[in-house]
Amino acid sequence: MTETEQHQQTALPLADMVATRLAESALPEPVKALLRDALSSDTADAGTTTSSAASGRVYLDSLAVNGFRGIGPRARLSLSPRPGVNLVVGRNGSGKSSLAEAIEVGFTGTRAHRPGQDATRGGHWYNLHNADSPKIELKLAIEGDTGNSTLIRTWTREEFGSSEATFKRPGHGTVPLAEAGWDTALADHRPFLSYTDLDLMLTGKPSERYDAIATILGMDLLSTATNRLSAREKALATTAKETRDALPGLKDSLYALEDDDRAVRALLAVDTPGALDLDTIDALVAGLPPADGSRLAELRVEAGAHGPDLMEVGEAVQRLRIALADVEDLRGTDAENARLRADLLEKALAHADRHPDDDACPACGTERVLGREWYDRASRQVAELRREAKTAEDARAAVRTGARNLQNLIEHPARIPAALAGPWRAWTDCRQITDPAELARRAEEAATVLADACDTVRRHAAHELEERDERWRALVTRLAAWADKARETERDKPLLSNLRKAVKWFKDLSTELREQRMERFTDATQGIWERLRQESNVDLTAVSLKGSEKANVRKLVMAASVDGQDAPALDVMSQGELHSLALSLFLPRATTADSPFGFLVIDDPVQSMDPTKVHGLAQVLHEIGRHRQIVVFTHDPRLQKAFTDQELPVTVFQVTRGERSRVKVDCVDDPVAQAIGDARAIAATRGLPPETYSHVLPGLCRIALENAFLEAAWIRHHRTGGSEHDLQVAIDSAERFQEVAAFALFGDVRRGDEVKEEVRRRYGSPACSLIQQCQKGAHPDGATIPNPHRFVTDIENLAQKIRKPEVTA
Repeated sequence: MTETEQHQQTALPLADMVATRLAESALPEPVKALLRDALSSDTADAGTTTSSAASGRVYLDSLAVNGFRGIGPRARLSLSPRPGVNLVVGRNGSGKSSLAEAIEVGFTGTRAHRPGQDATRGGHWYNLHNADSPKIELKLAIEGDTGNSTLIRTWTREEFGSSEATFKRPGHGTVPLAEAGWDTALADHRPFLSYTDLDLMLTGKPSERYDAIATILGMDLLSTATNRLSAREKALATTAKETRDALPGLKDSLYALEDDDRAVRALLAVDTPGALDLDTIDALVAGLPPADGSRLAELRVEAGAHGPDLMEVGEAVQRLRIALADVEDLRGTDAENARLRADLLEKALAHADRHPDDDACPACGTERVLGREWYDRASRQVAELRREAKTAEDARAAVRTGARNLQNLIEHPARIPAALAGPWRAWTDCRQITDPAELARRAEEAATVLADACDTVRRHAAHELEERDERWRALVTRLAAWADKARETERDKPLLSNLRKAVKWFKDLSTELREQRMERFTDATQGIWERLRQESNVDLTAVSLKGSEKANVRKLVMAASVDGQDAPALDVMSQGELHSLALSLFLPRATTADSPFGFLVIDDPVQSMDPTKVHGLAQVLHEIGRHRQIVVFTHDPRLQKAFTDQELPVTVFQVTRGERSRVKVDCVDDPVAQAIGDARAIAATRGLPPETYSHVLPGLCRIALENAFLEAAWIRHHRTGGSEHDLQVAIDSAERFQEVAAFALFGDVRRGDEVKEEVRRRYGSPACSLIQQCQKGAHPDGATIPNPHRFVTDIENLAQKIRKPEVTA
């Protein structure tokens, strides 16, 4: 970037400059998005165009305060909303610092504070004599507006940070103050220099001195955005570090459970380089079934092992044995013989059916014994015998049913624990036994053995599972928490990397811009220092900031020379010189051309200054007051005297405090009043040379009217939105009174010939005579003023009318 490009960019508002640099950077788009998001909340107001956004330069017209700090009932400070120096003087405790702070609080909602303090916490900020409805009301003159805007800040609770502010601009209605679009400008061109800022230059630590100057540099936008990203980066980095730090201890605990396959699986999941298996960990945490073949799976099978129901088996065995006993009881009985005889006869009948023509007995060979008669008689006899044999048949059927039912109780589960393989095999082998009596014996025996074995194995497995689960439960919570953080860490790795790049980009840019901004007004700072230092033998050679806003070591470095010998400025400067240095750093930044604020508010800048430096400060303030409205609050009368001694124009307000925090502000002197006061003093003094009344007195009155016309010219030009540069050029070119009046009345110095008629139209014919008398005072013959007292009074009344120009003029 060329020097010209750097100058063009540094002339931009900080938000625009950062946006331009970001657009030109070669950063990846995700990093740019993070940077834009971090900047968005700070630049939203500045980048949003609303109908109420104030774009013209702003001046203070008046301040009204009640219930705030040392101010009880409503107190009002009325200012002329134009460039010039205003001194608000009063003893300590009069309420002037409360007025100064009220202006800053009105705009920002915060108050000056030392590092480590919260600017939104005000302590005892409300007035105890009037704490019900604290209010700050600022009337503002904005370039181009025909009327004043109103900024009001109020509180409904005792918390200082609970305030709300509204902004009402002519023709735009009332909106929240944020819509005025000043947030970024307040950070970049902070128009307030408080006693706290100055005090830090004296008593602050190196880092506090750094922060005080960094604030003056207007880098809040970048530092706030950097802090926002740094906080996100720190949170993610902390989670990643906690995950890494917790892993060794977690692994040690898992190793202690190496006989638990869940722990082994967890170890493999967390300890395989580059292959973190969070799905496995989730399954383990959720308690999903372990892998087949594992000891844990075997234990769960053993713990679920259940043998045959001994009661059910006993009942089946009992039924089988009863059936067998019934069969045995029928053996050799008539029923049994009947069955055997029926069987024999059925066989004989079957033989007869096969051999119908053969009537001989197949057993003994007797002829004609198996005829029809025999056949019918045998058939009847079989039926009778079968009825007698049914009891024996039913008994045998009961044996078969009993054996079948007993064998049906024998089950073979899908998985049999190894410890139960033998008993379970003996039980299942019973299905192959065909002898009912043997079946009953062996089944009863095998069932008893198997049931006992299952009970033993189950109890042992349950106990071991309980011990394992107790140890696992103590660990699984840690594992689950670690897995959650590990998942966040894995998920956020790209974001953390991008955040680090974004933070570095912000920090590098902050360092670069901070140095550029220091360079931008180094010449102005040294120029002001030359005016302020007066008789000091300390030459300021360079001022720089080392470190960054969040660095552990950051400090303000000021190079100086004493009588030509290099020396650290902080070691050789007095308190007054340090205050002068703070002003030298603040004033150039706050008065840059891109600032929308036409005013500066300075609280107690004269601390520890010797008289020569106070005179230098008056000169500096006077010079800046040609382009800015300066409002200085001070209890030191030397500053007012410095203006008076050097005949520098200044408006002085006196602050007094009465009972119950009643604060009163009176304008005791201004350029018009100064000239009128001097003229009145001449009019009241007898015995002065005649030329004093004919030349000096009208000359002073002419100065009063000229200042009144200058004030009217500025207000008129400001309301029409004219360029301040053009205004200053016009005023500087208006060498004659007539041209100053023409500029005030018409906005054109070339219309001097029309002034007399316009003055008559606006203020009446006597006003023309008064002006003519003032102008004669500059001629050799002078003016003839019969009644000096009356003349001065008439001039004062005319000046007050001129100071209130017509809105449409």
